[in-house]
Amino acid sequence: MKGRTIFVASALGALVAAGCGSSGGGTAAGGGNKACKATIGIEAPITGPVAVLGQEQLHFAQLALSLDNKANKTKITLVQGDTQLDPKQATTATQQLTSNANVLAVVGPAGSQEVEAVGPLFARAGMAFISGSATNVTLTQGKYPTFFRVVSNDHVQGMNDANYIVNNLHPKAVMIVDDQEVYSTGLVATMTPILKKAGIKVDHESVSQKLTDFSSLVAKVTPATSVVILPWQVAANAQQFGRNLAQQHKKAVIFGTDGLFSPDAFKIPGSYVSAFGPDITAIPADASLVTAAKKYGSFGTFGPPIFAATHVIDEAISSVCKAGQTPSRANVLAAIKKTNEQTSILGQPISFDSHGDNAHGKFFLFKISSAGKYELVP
Repeated sequence: MKGRTIFVASALGALVAAGCGSSGGGTAAGGGNKACKATIGIEAPITGPVAVLGQEQLHFAQLALSLDNKANKTKITLVQGDTQLDPKQATTATQQLTSNANVLAVVGPAGSQEVEAVGPLFARAGMAFISGSATNVTLTQGKYPTFFRVVSNDHVQGMNDANYIVNNLHPKAVMIVDDQEVYSTGLVATMTPILKKAGIKVDHESVSQKLTDFSSLVAKVTPATSVVILPWQVAANAQQFGRNLAQQHKKAVIFGTDGLFSPDAFKIPGSYVSAFGPDITAIPADASLVTAAKKYGSFGTFGPPIFAATHVIDEAISSVCKAGQTPSRANVLAAIKKTNEQTSILGQPISFDSHGDNAHGKFFLFKISSAGKYELVP
């Protein structure tokens, strides 16, 4: 994957050089030498319908924490909050985390609808939270002042995907189906005007995320509809949609957004899937990190951004300690705002604009081969 070299060893070496200060009260003479202790949280769909993604996110958070603690000589622990990609569950998890005075910042949650539910709670608690996969554009328009994300937003994804469809797939008609969640409807709102401006006929449908048989919807796919766009979050649903297409002998190509990036769950040959992160297994310079991550099993693109988000928080805590201060929600939040990483596991720098967006975010596109392999589209 050209242009996406990752220097993990260098980044960790820089952290070692940075050192870490005291976790006790007041300041530490000479930069401090006491243990830098802190607790952070993670909100992810650890169980439930997309547990495969939540488990991946949890494992990459644990991996980042392990490496950063070793490099920084810190003692940062992780508290888990299982959301099941459900705003109500996320709210409960957030209430538990924000009421725990030891928790200074949170990685996650995964979904845009969850961020909408918990954003006000984190804001009232003055606690930073960094998502590795919540991409709805409106999340960084000022409503949630302690929210950050290491990935790009859906305006970039929707624009890139729609333009690729227009310029490379050349459909006369498309079907675009939202799953009635904020993430999905936001992408539809971005993509539809671009498609229509190009003269493409757009059939906009809407289904519940809980639907598991799409036969009636597939019946609406006309012979002229050569592309079906699924901005969904449940990869197994897209797999079933593909099966229903085949059962009805429909030849339309599925074009999925980042929520469908799951090589184990969605593998319809010829389909496209956009992603907010690269496939790090294809980066030779990152071989040692890939080996370390594989001890948890297979993974896709949902884990590496969580590694990046966790690393940002770990680095913020380290910098607070280095300054001889006791880590708190306020000074960790302030340190996160100053993040300026020249490289990351995502193969790109990380720094945040005034709204909490990564100033260097980008999207990638993959096509599923006949063998079910996700191959990067240049």
